[in-house]
Amino acid sequence: MRQGVKEAFGRKMLILAVMAVLLLGALAGCGQREEPAAVRVGGLKGPTSMGLVFLREQAQSGQAAQEYEFTMAVAADELLPLMIKGELDIALIPANVASVLYNKTEGGVSVIDINTLGVLYLVSGDNTIDSMESLRGRTVYLTGKGTTPDYVLQYLLRANGIDPSECTLEYRSEATEVAALLAEQPQAAGLLPQPFVTVACAQNEELDVVLDMNQQWNLAQGEGSSMVTGVTVVRNAFLQEHPGAVQSFLEEHAASVRAIQEDPDKGAQLVVAAEIITKEPIARKAIPQCNITYIDGEEMRQALSGYLQVLFEQDPASVGGKVPGEDFYYVP
Repeated sequence: MRQGVKEAFGRKMLILAVMAVLLLGALAGCGQREEPAAVRVGGLKGPTSMGLVFLREQAQSGQAAQEYEFTMAVAADELLPLMIKGELDIALIPANVASVLYNKTEGGVSVIDINTLGVLYLVSGDNTIDSMESLRGRTVYLTGKGTTPDYVLQYLLRANGIDPSECTLEYRSEATEVAALLAEQPQAAGLLPQPFVTVACAQNEELDVVLDMNQQWNLAQGEGSSMVTGVTVVRNAFLQEHPGAVQSFLEEHAASVRAIQEDPDKGAQLVVAAEIITKEPIARKAIPQCNITYIDGEEMRQALSGYLQVLFEQDPASVGGKVPGEDFYYVP
């Protein structure tokens, strides 16, 4: 009888011990956020994603700090619907497109870093072009009326006392068309982004960069604002639910940018593997000219807000109708 009581008592104690362990586990989990199975990152096949290629390689080999799923697209229009529908968590996109997305989602995204500064250059075989003033009365070929290159060129012309009507701006639909035209007519002048500058110059040795638009922007703007090409944005719902995952991405993105800056040769291999550029020699020459960077915090806010304000003054539609508020900038 006494033995049966002991066994019953032992069973009760075992059950209580198991319940205590389960309860402690549940309490320990309270307030902790479950990290995502994988952070879904979207990038473009251009300079904005070049700084991501070392992280992409680490993720593919299982050496990254967390799991990632990468989606590479040709145009930003492919990534925006995925962000809006919650099918991507983070996207590397043009700066003005990030502002458009912010307005379209009514503040549903935040910018977390700048990944690329100015990549626009004026290319020509005519070395008499050495200033914005020397463009007065000339024809300039560029892509897309009402696109960022158009806004930047018109702003810089006005900043140098030149009405855009004093130049003939000839628009082409693709940068490849401008590059091909310059290869055939090297005395013409064309506004191109990298890596198309490198492609054009490789096709005709008479061609060279005659004006760096980044330098021209800095001369016009002074300190503070920068010509920003690409930024990284996050869905605010994801940021609120997984702040640790976002912080880990930022740290790994910064490390990936440092890696491509320090080892452009390997970077060229990875850029080709990511199908951003098709030929390794072109990638190797283009990488140092693509202004790949990592800027976050207050410096990011200051540089980007000034740039978006200039675009807004050129055409409010270029930034989605209005300049984003302070909540657009993730400054922890």
